[in-house]
Amino acid sequence: MASKDSIVALSSGRLPAGIAVVRISGPKTRFVVETIAGPVKGRFTTLRKLKAADGSTIDHGLVLFFPGPGSFTGEDVAEFQVHGSRAVTAKMLETITQFDGVRHAEPGEFTRRAFLNGKLDLVETEALADLVNSETEAQRRFALRNADGAQSELYSSWRRRLIHARAMIEAEIDFAEEEDVPGSVSEAVWSDVATMIGEIERHVEGFKAAEIIRDGFEVVILGAPNAGKSSLFNALARREAAIVTDEPGTTRDLLEVVMDLNGLKVRIVDTAGLREAAGKVESIGIDRAMAKAGETDLILLLEDMVDPVPVGEVASGAPLLRIGTKSDIAKAGAGHYDLVISSRDGTGLGALLDEIGERATKATGDASEVLPSRLRHVELLKETTGFLRAALAGDSQELRAEDLRLAADRLGRITGAVDVEDLLDVIFSQFCIGK
Repeated sequence: MASKDSIVALSSGRLPAGIAVVRISGPKTRFVVETIAGPVKGRFTTLRKLKAADGSTIDHGLVLFFPGPGSFTGEDVAEFQVHGSRAVTAKMLETITQFDGVRHAEPGEFTRRAFLNGKLDLVETEALADLVNSETEAQRRFALRNADGAQSELYSSWRRRLIHARAMIEAEIDFAEEEDVPGSVSEAVWSDVATMIGEIERHVEGFKAAEIIRDGFEVVILGAPNAGKSSLFNALARREAAIVTDEPGTTRDLLEVVMDLNGLKVRIVDTAGLREAAGKVESIGIDRAMAKAGETDLILLLEDMVDPVPVGEVASGAPLLRIGTKSDIAKAGAGHYDLVISSRDGTGLGALLDEIGERATKATGDASEVLPSRLRHVELLKETTGFLRAALAGDSQELRAEDLRLAADRLGRITGAVDVEDLLDVIFSQFCIGK
């Protein structure tokens, strides 16, 4: 799709910086580059004097020109690498936008043009957003695998199988009397459809692991007041993130700290102490703590070994580790605890972190497995299996073929092979301006 205007933006990080990268894409790109920097050779890096409209020098910098369609956006693209001061960058942007037909880019507009020009599909686009926003090694690997097309290829292969299946069924309907059409293709087609349902459902089950990779493995700390929850929280955060006093009910809201364990994002949540005789505000905090425990990935149930206060059973389907605290002053042994720690002298904290890291790694499953990376993927995949089940159960071959068409349509919506105009603004708004 040819764009009428060209777009420009700062594509590097926050200023000031060592280098700033100003990117331009569109039909005016070559003209802008040759006016500011003189003639350049495609796909070569050239050191040039960059000039403003009045002939004055803006800066000395590197110029890269990528002729379309062999560029990121599929259009002519250029990058100016200049010194990363606010003044230099502002002057570059001011100079470039003074050209007719050149304007500032909107968030995600470079990537949107890449999608519209067939350089990326929607799944690869979403993976690119994940790659830009990745914070841990696991997030980077996950995003890069999808950006390279592994996820798109899986969905496309299912769609190709469904299109073939539908063609075979419709051929049987329309040309049943012809000699070159098999007498009955139904058995093979519906057998493959049943197999595909199982494949898709197993794939959907991996969404929980994908959520943990992208959003983090959540660990909730529970226990009675003064059980050492906030002390442990601060020890893990390595700062005074939570107020610690001997007064019960100090923590009344949920506090969170993010860690990187084994290359995975782990979110530790501190909660209000669990007790019966609590005031109105404290009771709200306790309710929030129990609600959070019901949806977390792991619970650390802390108990003060010096003055144990049982809190009863915790209603949650999440795994639970019983942690004995204050081992530096406790006289009792490990007893019924899974781990014993002291937030004051650090005893047992290494073992606790190792245990959390191992559980987080296990929860993400096989790192080489292709997983659905967005809730919209899961919803469309579930709609796909719904139509496939309807096709298997149908009586009329014509209606069953239509269900196959609808199933293939849903798969196409995931990658953008079928009309998804209503999704584009939402997806590309996730990107920064220069991407």
